[in-house]
Amino acid sequence: MSDLHVSFEFFPPKTPAMQEKLWASIARLAPLEPDFVSVTYGAGGSTRERTHETVARVVRETNLPVAAHLTCVAATKDEVDEVLRAYWKAGVKHIVALRGDMPGGAGEPYAPHPGGYANAAELAAGARRIAPFEISVGCYPEKHPDSASFAEDIDMLKRKVDAGAGRAITQFFYDNAVYLRFLERARAAGVEIPIVPGIMPITNFAGMRKMADTCGATVPARIVKLFQNLDDKPETRQLVAATVAAEQCLDLAEHGVKHFHFYTLNRDELAYALCHMLGVRPKPAPKGADAAA
Repeated sequence: MSDLHVSFEFFPPKTPAMQEKLWASIARLAPLEPDFVSVTYGAGGSTRERTHETVARVVRETNLPVAAHLTCVAATKDEVDEVLRAYWKAGVKHIVALRGDMPGGAGEPYAPHPGGYANAAELAAGARRIAPFEISVGCYPEKHPDSASFAEDIDMLKRKVDAGAGRAITQFFYDNAVYLRFLERARAAGVEIPIVPGIMPITNFAGMRKMADTCGATVPARIVKLFQNLDDKPETRQLVAATVAAEQCLDLAEHGVKHFHFYTLNRDELAYALCHMLGVRPKPAPKGADAAA
């Protein structure tokens, strides 16, 4: 499976301790030579500065290709365009263009800013007008909660492709059949760009369940059962999480998946272990390197 590719998502740290953890995770995962690492972006500018600082530091201090998330929420087109120009100037050539959720959270009905980009397709097109960015976008194997139908969802994905998207990254899921059905629907509709599965190892079951409920991701009964009675058993929970994620990834690889996008939650342990099991490993040091050192 050495022909597999990976990418990793991080979020900007809020505290010095979280910052230390993030950079330790990046340092641990960097030798796996991911296709890119991405940094998330909060609604209404809540993480805007921290996102930009994190992305700029990745560019300055590592050789990792970096993608900056950007949303349409609570900003005018001029404000978003300013962020895009700042990213390009900082050396960021890849944008993950997302509609985003309202500042009140995913439960708050989405309302486009009167002077802003209405959706991710418009944002992608706007980014391409600013500079020749590489554009990734999101997609939902189980349908976006705001979409009336799968057909509407696929139509929006096609609009994103027409606007310049070269890759779609899925929301996390735990039933591979859901992803494979979505892939089939998208291909039948003429969507030919890579549709990369987003994999989120379960580091915190309660937290994952809350996110899944918000975004409409199904948590299979077998997984619920596996994590029962493990709240006070972190070591066992970690082993179960690794096993569940490994089974998911290995099965997807058997179905021809060649690229995995890991939602790391700024933790490297499970992502690194999964990559190891998939055959994505650091390149061995050249012979004689130790002696030369």
